[in-house]
Amino acid sequence: MCREVDLHRAVLAKNDASAGTLRAELAARGTSVINLLSSPGSGKTALLERELLLARERGIPVAALTADLATEHDARRLARSGVPVKQVLTDGLCHLEAAMLGGHLDGWLPDDTRLLFVENVGNLVCPASYDLGETLRVVLASVTEGEDKPLKYPTAFGLAHLVVVTKSDIADVVEFDEAAFRAHVAQVNPGVEVLLTSARRGPGIGDLLDRAVAAADGGGVHQPVMAQRPSEHPHHDEQHSHEHHHDAAGPPSDLHGPARTHAGAPGAAKHRHP
Repeated sequence: MCREVDLHRAVLAKNDASAGTLRAELAARGTSVINLLSSPGSGKTALLERELLLARERGIPVAALTADLATEHDARRLARSGVPVKQVLTDGLCHLEAAMLGGHLDGWLPDDTRLLFVENVGNLVCPASYDLGETLRVVLASVTEGEDKPLKYPTAFGLAHLVVVTKSDIADVVEFDEAAFRAHVAQVNPGVEVLLTSARRGPGIGDLLDRAVAAADGGGVHQPVMAQRPSEHPHHDEQHSHEHHHDAAGPPSDLHGPARTHAGAPGAAKHRHP
């Protein structure tokens, strides 16, 4: 067990170093990463599609990279916004890592990109521990997922710079208790802002984009208490077990429409679902 913990810490330390390098490289070219985390079915893609379309209408240079275990459905949906989109198929990997992300950006990301939205793998466990060099980390949860979601996934919500509630148009139907949800968020991440949105009906559309632009412009980003006390992070291995592999990815393949590659970069740690 100690050996597994030591290995996990080494992997995270290596990722943190890669994330720092990537963050500096992107900052030098004027690009900020917005890392989006949520469970499957949260409505993350629907909201992102609306935000990308709005960004294009406002003349803000944006791009999106979306990661999934399989299928290119999300990339096709996001590409309808007319902005550059890339699909990463993880082939069983449960999260992205900084080295993987950097490898997928080489030769693809337009030079004038101001905001890069990264739609992480639908999972609130694995991605929570991995810094992608983001300027803004956003955790999303739909009203159908329950008010206690932040308590069940304290690392994800505890390290968020911003929390977004989706599908607010059906909050009354599912008897979503907004006050309880906000209280639970505050319990794991005091002071973090919580936004309510509905991709279908429109309320809250543009709020995520506004926060992303403000963060990219150097505006104040919330500093989670948990990030300031890393020793108190819930241990990732206790929430989810992985099989660790270290190998190189195969060559990328091209598609008409949104670009597609398979996850992995030389030396990147891979954590596969069974």
